[in-house]
Amino acid sequence: MYLGALELDVLLGDVRSLDEKRTKVEPVLSALQRFGVSAAETGDQERIRRSLFGIAAAGADVDGLHDKLDECERHVAERQDLELLAVRRRIFGPED
Repeated sequence: MYLGALELDVLLGDVRSLDEKRTKVEPVLSALQRFGVSAAETGDQERIRRSLFGIAAAGADVDGLHDKLDECERHVAERQDLELLAVRRRIFGPED
């Protein structure tokens, strides 16, 4: 079994309050969860225009896990309402 962790640092568009931020973040997280991963806002909760998305997934093979995380990264990168600033990825395998 392999575990994958993906951190996506994003800059949100024209957001003026934390309530407005939540209305932009929640649909993104819901969409990511439809890829069969766990997704949450894991950082920058109190910063209005920034967010850090944490994504975790498990898989039987490392290639399939990379494909799933690639899908998630592409989905966020293609969104027009935010800008993907940085991506960090870790894969944990049986030898870890």
